[in-house]
Amino acid sequence: MTEIREIDAGTSMTRFARGWHCLGLAEEFRDGQPHGVDAFGTRLVVYSDSAGAVHVLDGYCRHMGGDLSRGTVKDDNLACPFHDWRWGSDGKCALVPYAKRTPRLARTRTWPTHEVNGQLLVWHDPQRSDPPPELAPPSIEGYPEGRWSPWQWNSMLIEGSHCREIVDNNVDMAHFFYIHHAYPTFFTNVIEGHTASQFMESKPRPDYIADPDKLWDGTYLRSEATYFGPAYMINWLHNDLAPGFTVEVALINCHYPVTHNSFVLQYGVAVQQMPGLPADKAAKLASAMSRSFGEGFLEDVEIWKHKTRIDNPLLTEEDGAVYQHRRWYEQFYVDLDEVTPEMTARFELEVDTTHAFGIWEQEVNANLEKLTAR
Repeated sequence: MTEIREIDAGTSMTRFARGWHCLGLAEEFRDGQPHGVDAFGTRLVVYSDSAGAVHVLDGYCRHMGGDLSRGTVKDDNLACPFHDWRWGSDGKCALVPYAKRTPRLARTRTWPTHEVNGQLLVWHDPQRSDPPPELAPPSIEGYPEGRWSPWQWNSMLIEGSHCREIVDNNVDMAHFFYIHHAYPTFFTNVIEGHTASQFMESKPRPDYIADPDKLWDGTYLRSEATYFGPAYMINWLHNDLAPGFTVEVALINCHYPVTHNSFVLQYGVAVQQMPGLPADKAAKLASAMSRSFGEGFLEDVEIWKHKTRIDNPLLTEEDGAVYQHRRWYEQFYVDLDEVTPEMTARFELEVDTTHAFGIWEQEVNANLEKLTAR
């Protein structure tokens, strides 16, 4: 062989994505205490005022660099633990208790926030733009009215990987079989504007189920997942678990970068209320599904921890819209005036799963035969 395919790892990242990023469940920040969050290569501080409004400021005091998250909330201002300088939600220094005058130009950075679906989102943009209203993720239908179980929420720090790795999964049909133990029977991506959607239908792999004989033949999953911007996905999951019994699940899959080589992955599961399913059982079902999704994410993490960054992946027809999806993702890493029409134009691709399904079925049947012979 005279030529080989070299891996191009690309250039090192120098900026973080423009867009909304979820920091967690909003209520967790309403305990009267400041919370430190390492994100976007810096430190943020999150706190709520007496009216319950949540605010985000730069985490370090502009006086002598004290960590504001180690301070306290006093009169709706954030008090630095070092010298008690008081910072208001507007970023202005409201008071220096020991000084005759508060410096007129004393200001710190404030971060735009948005609450949706019970979560707190913060807007990041290196250009310091105001977030356009149309870019805010939507509310899940029925959530404000209380038609969903409480979120089963999880968070984990992923080190050694750029957050593009998790976003790539949106167009990766084949990994659902090998990593998440499902048979994709239908797989389509639709990319347009600031959204990137995945529509998938799948069956579970019986060789990864404890009692495959008890699995209902009609068990089926219909999934609609959309990234609203670079870091916040809503995944609507329709789970056919028994004749006439479909469980509606909302999965939030979101993240925020800590450094250019680490990010915090967060995911939450809620189950929609339905006749015959009491609230306590819905919560237990959401908890069980959350554990299942968590196991799947951990399997992803093991891949990310040991793979290399690759900007020139070698693809087959069944690998789908990897390059088109990365071109869409690139819009969040350039200045607004550098966003090209190609990054936001509508692109749609259905991956033919027929051949892969036949090969996978042979593999699963062989595994089941081995299990039966034991």
